Amino acid sequence: QVQLVESGGGLVQAGGSLRLSCAASGSIFRIDSMAWFRQAPGKQRDLVASITSGGSPNYADSVKGRCSISTDNAKNTVYLQMNSLKLEDTAVYYCNAVIRSSTWSLKVYWGQGTQVTVSS
Repeated sequence: QVQLVESGGGLVQAGGSLRLSCAASGSIFRIDSMAWFRQAPGKQRDLVASITSGGSPNYADSVKGRCSISTDNAKNTVYLQMNSLKLEDTAVYYCNAVIRSSTWSLKVYWGQGTQVTVSS
């Protein structure tokens, strides 16, 4: 079994910055990709940023130039640095990981979510 534990959410003023972290632990053979999604009240869960095992990032248009995704492979951890935060960035942020087990099976895992609230 694999667990994803997120941290770093909180309340921040518009224009401020936050750094989210997500650490994966458990039965991990290889992490194929990691990502951050977010879900605002009454809206669907959307991709914010993703990164492959090779380090190639991908960003939603709404956060390009303001967010940066990175990983620490030794720690099985993904980070999301968010700058110039806007009110519309308020949401629950979920960590996502596509992980291969030692039997080579592929599974998608989700964290429990961390709240990010941007105030005016």
